[in-house]
Amino acid sequence: MTVPQQTRPATRGSTTDGFVHLRRAGVSLLLGVVDEGLPVVLHWGGDLGPLTDPDLADLGTALRRPVRRGAPDGRPVGVVPEHTHAWFGLPGLTGHRAGRAWSPRFVRTDLRVVDEVETAPACAVVTARDEHAALELEITLELDQAGLVRLRAGVRNLAPADPYQLDGLLVSLPVPSQAAEVLDLTGRWCRERAPQRRPLTVGTWLREGRRGRSGLDATLLLVAGTSGFGFRSGEVWGLHVGWSGNHRSFVERTPEGETVLGGGELLLPGELVLAPGERYRTPWVYGSYGRGLDEMSGRFHAHLRRMASPRRRPRPVVVNTWEAVYFDHRLDRLMALADAAARIGAERFVLDDGWFRGRRDDRAGLGDWYVDPDVWPTGLHPLVDHVRGLGLEFGLWVEPEMVNPDSELARNHPDWLLSTGGRLPRPSRWQQVLDLTNPEAYAYVLGRLDALLNEYDIAYLKWDHNRDLLDAGLPPSGRPGVHAQTQAVYRLLDTVRERHPRLEIESCASGGGRVDLGILARTDRIWGSDCLDPLERQSIQRWTQLLVPPELVGSHVGKPRSHHTGRTHSLAFRAGTALFGSFGVEWDISTISPEEERELAGWVALYRRYRDLIHGGTVVRADHPDPALWVHGVVAPDRRAALIALVGVETGTVSSPGAVRLPGLDPGYRYTVRPIAPEPATTTLAAAPAWFTDGGVHLSGRVLGTAGLQAPPLRPGELVLLHLAADGTGR
Repeated sequence: MTVPQQTRPATRGSTTDGFVHLRRAGVSLLLGVVDEGLPVVLHWGGDLGPLTDPDLADLGTALRRPVRRGAPDGRPVGVVPEHTHAWFGLPGLTGHRAGRAWSPRFVRTDLRVVDEVETAPACAVVTARDEHAALELEITLELDQAGLVRLRAGVRNLAPADPYQLDGLLVSLPVPSQAAEVLDLTGRWCRERAPQRRPLTVGTWLREGRRGRSGLDATLLLVAGTSGFGFRSGEVWGLHVGWSGNHRSFVERTPEGETVLGGGELLLPGELVLAPGERYRTPWVYGSYGRGLDEMSGRFHAHLRRMASPRRRPRPVVVNTWEAVYFDHRLDRLMALADAAARIGAERFVLDDGWFRGRRDDRAGLGDWYVDPDVWPTGLHPLVDHVRGLGLEFGLWVEPEMVNPDSELARNHPDWLLSTGGRLPRPSRWQQVLDLTNPEAYAYVLGRLDALLNEYDIAYLKWDHNRDLLDAGLPPSGRPGVHAQTQAVYRLLDTVRERHPRLEIESCASGGGRVDLGILARTDRIWGSDCLDPLERQSIQRWTQLLVPPELVGSHVGKPRSHHTGRTHSLAFRAGTALFGSFGVEWDISTISPEEERELAGWVALYRRYRDLIHGGTVVRADHPDPALWVHGVVAPDRRAALIALVGVETGTVSSPGAVRLPGLDPGYRYTVRPIAPEPATTTLAAAPAWFTDGGVHLSGRVLGTAGLQAPPLRPGELVLLHLAADGTGR
């Protein structure tokens, strides 16, 4: 087959008989189409440079594997791995027709390549068929302008009368033999995104999410890298499944020496049966290559920022009522809290759980989305009008997918609850899950949200999801329903946003339980964690931001003594941690002292001053050898400014952390480096280096990134901020 030749500059990529070479932002994706089967990825990683047709032919020869003695005559593993080609790892497509058509061999029928301008994604679309199995496969691979790979596959049942039981469809990308370690994340409630590392050995490391949402324990990213890779060192290849339901991520190395990263949706037994002519598509699966974790995550950040750009606006300072008042919804108390929010410079006031009918605690009322007349006899209007009169936006908490059995909704419509086996699922947080695939249930939820958004001036919904999906069957049959439920949630979010285009939505799920690119395509912010302890938040935000840029991660200043850990931290540490996110406050600031209010107002002003830098800059993290000190921050896109945090996270084994190298700077610029703090500043250090007390230093980016500067010794829970500004000389 002849691959279509595209007309474009040779510096970006090349397409010739047998090969497709796509290039963007320092990344090459090289496809081989050397036989009638599915194309294979011969290289995914660092840029190979412009390659002529002879170069591509020679490279194909150089990368061709020999046939091993005693082994089947196979071929390199494809994007959808096929058992028929002697791939003995996890197969890409699994399914059957009553025991038949279980090992398809696809023959390529078409290959279309679009690679026109460097400012748009390059794309290759492959279609193939197995006439005997009566299946058609379509694979789409994209390389976007930031060097991020996006791929998915679809399978269609071509049989005229025979259904096809689909058990799974996974896509994968190759990883070179240099990858020697695996990094993934785990977690639990209030301790999301905890890293874990292991050697990459022969076998399969498989992470499955069966919770019906991304999950508090979700890996977020599965990363393979060279030995000892860090934020600024080594080569890494990362994979993310952009789906908010059940999912799979894996890295697999075979005895033959092939290694792949792969993933897709996890389908429950019998969940999808394709009728004649019906097609299933996987969610998008994303792959990012980088020299160090920072470059890898930067490609995801660029993608998310580009996706959000049509709606992009400065992330407002939020005051949320939850840890301030909990369920104590008294108008005078809430109005006083809103007054305090205005005094400190907040821009949005969010009324959390407790406003709707029968909701005096978390055991009742969920699903009855009517303003409680016993608490709000004239509705929410007095509070909304007061908040808007102060110049603040108004936001509201909802949890549309869940229902308390102790609610009018559940009593009137028990058939609207997800269930299987003639029983209700085990309760969690006194909740069950509403079946949004039921047209009547869907219409009810959409109607109630619509009514609230039409009646009140609501700029923001905090959309929660507080339980896993267990025994999630679709009544009355009880068949598995996570796939359909996830699609229904997406449809609900899309419809609400279409009807209310100025509305912003936060994805909250017991904190950070639904964080993925599927939900982020439909929301404006995720809630990083229910835990506001800033020491815990330093870790949670550090690893969440492997995927999500700071402006999309909600981060709030909590009360001095943490609700969840009982630890006490200074306002400087709480606010300095929240600074590197979508900043907010969750604390009864109507009762704080005048001194605390002035300091908090100073932090709000500091955030608003540097918000564009924090939310538009490149996230950087240093690989400092002392685990007691973390160094992270943001560098402006033109690298003329930076904001860096030095953070004490534990007690060090040495008295001084030594010099810290400041990452991401332009080596040719000369920077003024100085510590900054809000006014009035209340932070004090037990000891400080000379440059710190003398008002800063003036050094080149090369010196700061190579020799660094002496860090102050910090106790756990201490943080200092450094501002760097290029002085106009140099480059």
